[in-house]
Amino acid sequence: MAAPRTSSYLARREWIEEYFDRTAAETWARLTSEAPVGRIRSTVREGRDRMRATLTGWLPADLTGRRVLDAGCGTGALAVDLALRGAHVVGVDLSPNLVRVATERLPAELRRLVTFESGDMLSEKLGGFDHVVAMDSLIHYEAADLVDTLDRLSRRAQESLLFTFAPRTPLLATMHAVGTLLPRGNRAPRIVPVAEPALRRAMEQHRVLQHWHAARSERIHNGFYTSQAMELTR
Repeated sequence: MAAPRTSSYLARREWIEEYFDRTAAETWARLTSEAPVGRIRSTVREGRDRMRATLTGWLPADLTGRRVLDAGCGTGALAVDLALRGAHVVGVDLSPNLVRVATERLPAELRRLVTFESGDMLSEKLGGFDHVVAMDSLIHYEAADLVDTLDRLSRRAQESLLFTFAPRTPLLATMHAVGTLLPRGNRAPRIVPVAEPALRRAMEQHRVLQHWHAARSERIHNGFYTSQAMELTR
């Protein structure tokens, strides 16, 4: 199962690695810690916390023995939450620096349950999972590449695939057009808004994804953070 090879996907993946591993690794490590941050970033932190709670709330309360992929794990907060409920978690991120932070923050008592590694979340070497979660790791891709990536992730999941996308709202579309998405102008991660109806149609028409059901969907908006969660089940 090879990763998507469109030029847009590869270019975006290279940019994401550059941004999160070099340009903003320290910023994102601070954002995902308990260290004080400014007003704007505090709304992003709070929004991400709410989104993480939403996604984990869609999974079984008892995950003992379940294998979960945290696709785009960042500094590992979601992986820790799931491991506390008994899951065996594999957290993968393009950024070696963020993976290093995740490993350093991992509580000693959870090290037998969580593995962090730097690399491609679509790698066949990762194996299969009961659940796959991709929180805010697909929001940088164009719609076609997003659906292609969902296809590949869905082939690794036995029960559910949870992911987020940037919903196309007038505000986000305007911010995207003028390049002012957070945290600071041209230093911000480029986010690609996607209209939910269009995304649902694309999934329904996809040869593999048409066998999955788009179940719950919830938008989290908190200050400068806006993201939409969606649950796919077989």
